[in-house]
Amino acid sequence: MYELPAFGADTPVRTHLTGYDLVTKPMLNKGMAFSERERDVFRLHGLLPPHVGTLDEQIERRLRVMRAFNTDFERYAFLRDLQDTNETLFYAVLVRHFDELLPLVYTPTVGEGCQHFSEIWRKPRGLFLSYPNRHRIREILSDARFDHVRVIVVSDGERILGLGDQGAGGMGIPIGKLSLYTGCAGIHPDLTLPILLDVGTNNHERLTNPLYIGWRHERIVGEEYDAFVEEFVSAVVERWPNVLLQWEDFAGSNASRLLHKYRDRLCTFNDDIQGTAAIAAGTLLAAINVTGIALTQQRIAVLGAGSAGCGISSLLLRIMVDAGLSEEQARKAFFLVDRNGLLLEGMEGITQAQMPFVQQREVVKDWALSKPEQIGLFDVVRNAKPTVLIGVSGQTGAFTEPVVRAMAENVKRPVIFPLSNPTSRSEATPQQLVEWTQGRALIGTGSPFAPVQWQDKRIDIDQTNNSYIFPGVGLGVLAAGATRVTDAMFVAAGKVVADMSPTVNDPRGRLLPPVDQLRAVSVAVARAVAVQAQADGVAEACDEATLDKRIQAIAWEPRYRPYELVVT
Repeated sequence: MYELPAFGADTPVRTHLTGYDLVTKPMLNKGMAFSERERDVFRLHGLLPPHVGTLDEQIERRLRVMRAFNTDFERYAFLRDLQDTNETLFYAVLVRHFDELLPLVYTPTVGEGCQHFSEIWRKPRGLFLSYPNRHRIREILSDARFDHVRVIVVSDGERILGLGDQGAGGMGIPIGKLSLYTGCAGIHPDLTLPILLDVGTNNHERLTNPLYIGWRHERIVGEEYDAFVEEFVSAVVERWPNVLLQWEDFAGSNASRLLHKYRDRLCTFNDDIQGTAAIAAGTLLAAINVTGIALTQQRIAVLGAGSAGCGISSLLLRIMVDAGLSEEQARKAFFLVDRNGLLLEGMEGITQAQMPFVQQREVVKDWALSKPEQIGLFDVVRNAKPTVLIGVSGQTGAFTEPVVRAMAENVKRPVIFPLSNPTSRSEATPQQLVEWTQGRALIGTGSPFAPVQWQDKRIDIDQTNNSYIFPGVGLGVLAAGATRVTDAMFVAAGKVVADMSPTVNDPRGRLLPPVDQLRAVSVAVARAVAVQAQADGVAEACDEATLDKRIQAIAWEPRYRPYELVVT
């Protein structure tokens, strides 16, 4: 176990910085909340207005300004600027107003933030490791201000949500993810580091934009790309042997491959694959409280057989086997549809991740098909009669009215998860799903949607978002001192979220805990993940009381602390 810095609410901040140097440090700045004594000691008179304010006043002031903007993108840019000016205030606003700010800090607005990242970039946050500087990676990582880093989120910007290649603008994703590590799980900002591997971009709009901040070059691929990633990983392991590294928004061709290549060399996971799988599984387990159909009896159709679709299917398959099915029986319950239709034996281009979910041609020989040469989603729904429909395709409107109505004909309470982000990429809107199923669908979406009115009933829409999973996984890994991240840890995380579902006590309740309970969810996930890490032999055993103390010691609350001057 490593020793965490003292982040307690009453522990004084000891610094030699004074005046302008102090108030321009985002993690140290308190704005007008510096006391009269602190203004005397740190030479702040004149730099600050005379009013001595409180954190509560500052929160109210920032909310008024933010709410006055006309668009969510303007609010996103404002919050990013606040984060780069006063981090404690930024997180205090976030934690107290999760419902309102989560869609602004992360999905769906972060997608637009990535598209326009070059236009709004102002201050350094995290690291841009560009291919031309590949020989300087160790030098860049060696800076003393990164000594306490314990969690890294890294992206190469190639597959940002459902928006595709955003190049250096993809940095918005690691920044946003780590904001949720702090906001949801309380992992102190000084322990986190967002990194963008700038290996170029194939986005013509970015390359021709005179304001683009990234390396103006087409993406490197093949051996050059792999060598660059290897140089990065080797430098990270050398600099921080116990770091947790999260891969984020890598293209499908690299996501699974890099995870499998490095998961036994350091403590690492891919949230698009494993986090998405865990929250999808947790939401489905919660839906079973309503439908009454046991997991072992589910038939699951997945649109999008890339890294996310295969990750979801693999985790659900594992849970089905744990519930009593043989692996062969469980595999038959999955119908994965990709760009070339249902995955079938003998198809060309089947990946290793897709292989367990390839259906035998014997299964479909008597199906009624729209086009005999390709089995599409409608054919799957009409013939296989799935109880669950999951979308991770990034294809707007892919859950068409005929598909959804066909599903509703065969299932009393169809479970439908259009998970693609941002909102503009959702496979269907909740309003459509409610209307096409006559209000019977159980819905989980990747991005937030407003409640839907059906007849005289208001239907709240659950955001089946990874923010229920990965912050708690990170907290659990740190608290346990885990050396690796196992698949079983994500199974445990998904089950905890399901156990916290309001449907446990009320079948009419929401599938997921309210967003304003994300801190409590993250702590519960952390505890389960840490216990599972011990069971998997990747963390030293300890009793529950010790584990709870470790979690409490890490979980930082965004409150101002007293300051003491260090004389140098």
